[in-house]
Amino acid sequence: MNETTPNRRVQGRVRALKGARILLNNRASALDCTIRNLSDTGAKIALSTPTNLPDEFSLRFEDGRERQCIVRWRKLSEFGVEFLTL
Repeated sequence: MNETTPNRRVQGRVRALKGARILLNNRASALDCTIRNLSDTGAKIALSTPTNLPDEFSLRFEDGRERQCIVRWRKLSEFGVEFLTL
């Protein structure tokens, strides 16, 4: 975001550098990703190469937890997601 773009986040995010997996096609496919920042309500996810992700997917953290996500913004190989469930 720049100075003219409003921050519409409900909650502030904390910088992170955590590995995770994006689960696609009813868990038949998975993509490795890196979580760049994280809050209880969403995350910024980075992929090693630009990829066309669907609007909704599951995100599996290193500890095995999963969160259902909806993409809120896209920028080349980075995505901002909102968690749909707690």
